[in-house]
Amino acid sequence: MVHDWIVDLGGAEKVLKEIWDLSPSPIYTLVYKTESLMDLGIDPSLVQGSFLQRLPGTQRFYRWFLPLFPMAIEQLNLSDYELIISTSHAVAKGVLTHSQQLHICYCHTPMRYAWDLYHEYLRDVRWGQKTLARLVLHYLRQWDVASSHRVDRFVANSQYVAKRIWHTYRREARVIYPPVEVEGFSVEEKKDDFYLTASRMVPYKRIDTVVEAFSRLMPDKRLVVIGDGPQMKKIKALAGKNVEVIGYQPFHVLKDHLQRARAFIFAAREDFGILPVEAQACGTPVIAYGVGGALETVVEGETGVFFYEQSPQGVAQGVKGFEALKDPWDPYKIRDHAEGFSKERFRREFKALVEEEWERFQEGR
Repeated sequence: MVHDWIVDLGGAEKVLKEIWDLSPSPIYTLVYKTESLMDLGIDPSLVQGSFLQRLPGTQRFYRWFLPLFPMAIEQLNLSDYELIISTSHAVAKGVLTHSQQLHICYCHTPMRYAWDLYHEYLRDVRWGQKTLARLVLHYLRQWDVASSHRVDRFVANSQYVAKRIWHTYRREARVIYPPVEVEGFSVEEKKDDFYLTASRMVPYKRIDTVVEAFSRLMPDKRLVVIGDGPQMKKIKALAGKNVEVIGYQPFHVLKDHLQRARAFIFAAREDFGILPVEAQACGTPVIAYGVGGALETVVEGETGVFFYEQSPQGVAQGVKGFEALKDPWDPYKIRDHAEGFSKERFRREFKALVEEEWERFQEGR
């Protein structure tokens, strides 16, 4: 198996673990933290890092080494394996392979900062560094397309990502939705009078947009914000008296809030988005930005509602539309919908795909 990096644990690492559990195998990655592997339940002795692992500071500042990622992933020697499974949102799919190997890539997205978020990424780069950033990203786009030919079968985590894979690489992709631990959540029928949003506080998650909507446009409604990240200071400054920013919280606290919230608000344009599904697993409806993966995980009028402008005004309109429905929500129907994204479904579908592709590969030898 090949994974981009195993440093901070998120949805991509949950997918990695589910695939790894099907058949525990050696894992190759750019850089890893031993404690993160232990948290995942993966034996560190089975994991091999690239040369970046040996450089000082890479476990903390690995993103600074972005220009070296393609070379680092290509230095990993997988020549002795017949089946390679990569889980990739950056460069893992670019590992070098030969004609007697089958390479299946579970693609979370083509490299975001080189494609869809290119101009947004450049806005955050200092003026004196923009030319260098443009050159690096131009090189990464060329490498990204070239390395896509090393993949025999693409699997996408949503229809939204499958379309981007086709647009970027001109490759078809089978959609297998990522695993959500719906069994770890339960329905709370009685909801409290607060809205909830939760995420890592980075710009594209748009937590600041949600906070501004409640602070400025809906001061009579209560919002709870869970999460931490680079934008924490900005978000706290935007928060009005009706907004409670409680920072990073352990799972049991997040779960409790997801169960009790009147609705979960999701303003990001995500490739899939696990938190909206987790909210629905609690029988909690979702108010989501109607673009991307949310269109595949939320059923309008049954498990949530959409808004279509990624702004404070758009969020406020979404809340207004939600409240206009006078809570016709059946929490158990919402929960039933979430169960369609279970870990069991993922394991079953991914195992079947690998077996199908392996049989085809063997016949073609």
